[in-house]
Amino acid sequence: MERSKNDLWVGLFVMIGLAALVFLALQAANLLSLNFQSTYRITAQFDNIGGLKPKAAVRSGGVVVGRVAGISFDDERYQARIDLDMDARFKFPKDSSLKILTSGLLGEQYIGVEAGAAEDNLAAGDNVTSTQSAVVLENLISQFLFNSAANAASPDKGGK
Repeated sequence: MERSKNDLWVGLFVMIGLAALVFLALQAANLLSLNFQSTYRITAQFDNIGGLKPKAAVRSGGVVVGRVAGISFDDERYQARIDLDMDARFKFPKDSSLKILTSGLLGEQYIGVEAGAAEDNLAAGDNVTSTQSAVVLENLISQFLFNSAANAASPDKGGK
């Protein structure tokens, strides 16, 4: 009787530990976000979103003010359409702009919000038109290499 009681407690302890590990793994991978705040959804169009993923942070001044709710492709405009769930306690002017930024040199991508100066605030269903696409590191490297090769191939115009 005493042994089965100990087995029950050990099994319960192991199950709670496994559940805690799964919870921490999902939180660390940004796959689980427990947000009990009310939100409003806005959309934005970008030419290039780079490696932006659903559930990525939306930040303003370094503070998380929302999350990327979904990513789709608009086949009429040939642009990426991003749905954002913004925390209802944060209000931004309608002329605010959105940029896709990167944490550090090779970190995760997020959307940065720069507040505008309009008197009306963004509301549910609004579309932000002022956007700046992601800076893709591979494109920068290829431009640098192309320019270096072009400069090396061109003759010197100094007249020596």
